[in-house]
Amino acid sequence: MAGQRKVYLNGSYVSEREANVSIFDSALMFGDMVFEVTRTYNGVPFRLREHMERLYAGLKILEIDCGLTVDQMEQATIDLVEANRDTFDPGIDMQIMHNVSRGALGLYASVFDGKLNPTVVINCWPLTQKVGGVAGKYKTGIHAITPAQRSVPARLIDPKIKNRSRIYYQVANLEVQKADPAAWPLLVDDDGFITEGTGFNFFLIKDGVLLTSEPRNILRGVTRALILNLAREAGIPVVERNLDTYEVHTADEAFFTATSFAILPVTRYNFRTVADGNPGPITRRLTQAWSAMVGLDVVAQASHFAEVAAREAAEHEAAARTGARS
Repeated sequence: MAGQRKVYLNGSYVSEREANVSIFDSALMFGDMVFEVTRTYNGVPFRLREHMERLYAGLKILEIDCGLTVDQMEQATIDLVEANRDTFDPGIDMQIMHNVSRGALGLYASVFDGKLNPTVVINCWPLTQKVGGVAGKYKTGIHAITPAQRSVPARLIDPKIKNRSRIYYQVANLEVQKADPAAWPLLVDDDGFITEGTGFNFFLIKDGVLLTSEPRNILRGVTRALILNLAREAGIPVVERNLDTYEVHTADEAFFTATSFAILPVTRYNFRTVADGNPGPITRRLTQAWSAMVGLDVVAQASHFAEVAAREAAEHEAAARTGARS
């Protein structure tokens, strides 16, 4: 791997080590930041425009003028991907993350000579660990647990705005990991209806129908929308409605979706198997359709990334031991 990765920070391209955000930033003070995470497939940013449009919808609602048009933000992202391309080994795709806040709070303006500007950060990161870390889940599936922590309803903080005020996600993660370190949270709303995971959407299949939560108290994921379209194109009936926990227990299949891993089956729920405890045929069918759409086998890529991540971890450990002896 040649060179250091670059980060876009407020109009400049700097190394990751030089990318710093002020301790007085509203993101740190209030979680007052919107963000997006997408990725590349075969080195090409995937559905970047859809992610940018959702980012700018959040900026509009939070009244943050980031100083860039959506076209300029998109171009800055493409330029950053190109600037980082030589720092990624061949065949390694990248995660692309955008973080935008209104910048430092007015109280601290004197620190910045009275000039307060928004904070705009774009960074790229190898997907080897993130995707490679779930490679085995495509075959074994995920254990989902519903924690006591509920989703924050849209009347309080609208989850359709992809924002950094997500402490309830972390509380849910901590709670579920105490019950089963390998499990993932599946949240419910105040009425007990299924909403989403902590960064991923949820689907179940019953009698050949694809069901997912209505988009009231959830993030309307870009991947979620694409899965709905793929299902319709494949002739699979789709219904968006309230789902309760009973329906997860009695489902024929279930899965999570997110930009990074696309589709991962859920084969256990609250310590009980979903159907026979194996990934189901419609889940596999949609995974194959996704692979065809993006032009690579996502399951095979995840397995490859797992091998790369293991090799890199071994190399880092060996280097650490060598450094400790010297």
